Amino acid sequence: MNETRDEPRDVRLKRLLFRARYRGTQELDLIIGRFAERHLGELTDAQLDVFEALIHSSEPALFDWITGREPVPPAHDTDVMTLLRNFDPSKAAE
Repeated sequence: MNETRDEPRDVRLKRLLFRARYRGTQELDLIIGRFAERHLGELTDAQLDVFEALIHSSEPALFDWITGREPVPPAHDTDVMTLLRNFDPSKAAE
């Protein structure tokens, strides 16, 4: 789901970080924003593709998947989702 395949990595990281911080719901802003601050720079390009697909999911569904309220659909059951589900935003530096 990479919006522009030729986008420089640093620009892509900034765009994804912004999108992760401003999801629209405070809970997801906190979880995904802090996850992005901590991990985006470590992710491979393929993992960034997965992360980008995740953040384009609906807010309620994504929150339910991360919190374990609903099972993660096979298409999104990836190593990135595992990292996200194991991430504790309360222990991440702001």
